[in-house]
Amino acid sequence: MESGSLVRFARSRNVMYHLTVRDGDARLFCRFFHGGFLEARFRPGQRIVLHGKADFAPQRPARLETVNPEFELLGGSADGAVDSTEVGRIVPIYEAIGALSSRMLRRIVYSVLSNLATEIPDPLPAELRERYRFPSRREALLYVHFPPPGESLETLHTFRSPAHQRLIFEEFLFYQLGLAARRQQDRRETGMALRVREDSVRAALKRILPFKPTAAQKRVLAEIAGDLERPMPMHRLLEGDVGSGKTIVALEAAAIAIENGCQAALMAPTEILAVQHFLSARRIFAPAGYSVELLISGLSRAEKNAALERVRSGAAQFVVGTHALLEEGVAFARLGLVIVDEQHRFGVRQRQRLIEKGTAPHMLVMTATPIPRTLALTLYGDLDLSVIDEMPPGRTQVETRWTAEEQLAGVWEFLQREVTRGRQAYIIYPVIEESKSELKAATAEYERLAKSVFPRLHVGLLHGRMRSEEKEDVMERFRRGELQVLVATTVVEVGVDVPNATVMVIEHADRFGLAQLHQLRGRIGRGAEKSCCILVAPKQVTPEARERLETLVATSNGFEIAEKDLKLRGPGEFFGTRQHGDMAFHVAHPLRDHELLEAARREAFALAENPARIREFETLVAGLGPAWQSRYRLARVG
Repeated sequence: MESGSLVRFARSRNVMYHLTVRDGDARLFCRFFHGGFLEARFRPGQRIVLHGKADFAPQRPARLETVNPEFELLGGSADGAVDSTEVGRIVPIYEAIGALSSRMLRRIVYSVLSNLATEIPDPLPAELRERYRFPSRREALLYVHFPPPGESLETLHTFRSPAHQRLIFEEFLFYQLGLAARRQQDRRETGMALRVREDSVRAALKRILPFKPTAAQKRVLAEIAGDLERPMPMHRLLEGDVGSGKTIVALEAAAIAIENGCQAALMAPTEILAVQHFLSARRIFAPAGYSVELLISGLSRAEKNAALERVRSGAAQFVVGTHALLEEGVAFARLGLVIVDEQHRFGVRQRQRLIEKGTAPHMLVMTATPIPRTLALTLYGDLDLSVIDEMPPGRTQVETRWTAEEQLAGVWEFLQREVTRGRQAYIIYPVIEESKSELKAATAEYERLAKSVFPRLHVGLLHGRMRSEEKEDVMERFRRGELQVLVATTVVEVGVDVPNATVMVIEHADRFGLAQLHQLRGRIGRGAEKSCCILVAPKQVTPEARERLETLVATSNGFEIAEKDLKLRGPGEFFGTRQHGDMAFHVAHPLRDHELLEAARREAFALAENPARIREFETLVAGLGPAWQSRYRLARVG
């Protein structure tokens, strides 16, 4: 530092601190707005490091200056060496936490690591560290925060240094240890062994099948049936693309339970989906004479009490519901099978509460979000995985187009022609009512479309704020063909099955997620007629939105879309865990680090299954803290 002075403004209380610094023959002039506090910080001859944008002063073109630069006051040892968190090293960048800036956090971390004990507990077994050539935990922590100056930035940014690899492996290992412990606990649990191979059960399954199942459906049912006949509870994840026929497989599993004198319960995240499942189950189970019950919040008090009594007495053999199934007043006579649809929509405790309404019932969780198989096996390691990777015959490919709002007139003409040919259509909006945002709203657009655009068509409205009976009435009228066009929000995202609907128009498509767009598109293409999905969005959108829309136009393969969605959103959002208890990998990334993930899984399950190392396994599991306990419970209940 060469000199510094404080300038006060006559007409306000504002002050500015002027600082002049010299480096050899070069001078730099600095201005700090509201810098009164700096007068006591600087003194002539002091060594300072500055960081900021330098430019020539507008009034003095020959003078180089910077405004409000970052700075660090340097200390030094007797030999002139500088002790700095900013100078002569690779500097870590931390995300600010409230008022704590990246710089402040850097100094805090530097201070903590500088005072770290020489020996700190290392949870990773020495045998694993030696085999994988991992550094100790202390060495890894020091390295990742303040790596040596010569380290490759590319290696650090891609998390490929030995220190990063060790910390990633550690996170994965403890996650997998939790899954392995949960799986062992499941295997020790006594469940109901159901009769599967008897003629009466086979006859019941044949009676309820409305069509010839695909090879994939047969394979998956055989896997489920194999679980049901074992004397331990089934814990199985069933995944398949939109429209692949998961529901009929789940209903076949329910029929096996019912034929064994048990009840089965199916929990869905929305009333519309619950009603769809109820109507489908009632139709499919009619030949077998099973009693199907619906439990949703929209029932009247008398209807609800009567339904609860039928569930309690066992008269209701298959019970479909929403979160209403979790209420304290819901009691089952003999709950043998729990089915959870769209499992990522439910919290961990919600799924567990339904399971606890029986005595170790079998559990089947379903998702229409295809997960890459290796990743699913690893992240849901305590669940057995079944995949329906084949679509039923007769389904047509859905053509997907991306068009701008300026072409909407042509879109409405196309929709009108399709309806004239006897088809039906969906028009989707992102919000229910108009707000300060520029988004079109379903209610206002419904009024405009019904009056001005399609005055001769029967147009209906469906959204989440309608009463249960209103929603059921609208869906039933659309299913019967009385409504030709359905204006809706994402409430139709799952479960709605109208084979005659061949057109879907999604306005503000750039505001929807990739998986959500794929789910919405899955409402059409369910019949033999050609279907078309039109995405209405500006041609100038964010790079992320462009990638989502171009992916949807390019493919209808749910597994390809899921892989792309996983890359775009990351595993936390993809698996729904940000809403239901963060998966909380701090360094690890399941997609980027899948090889380490698989290695950690092998090591954890080898430990769990080796009787000679059971003590070591139990010691490691006992060391899992509350955060890890909640993490592996997440996978445990789907």
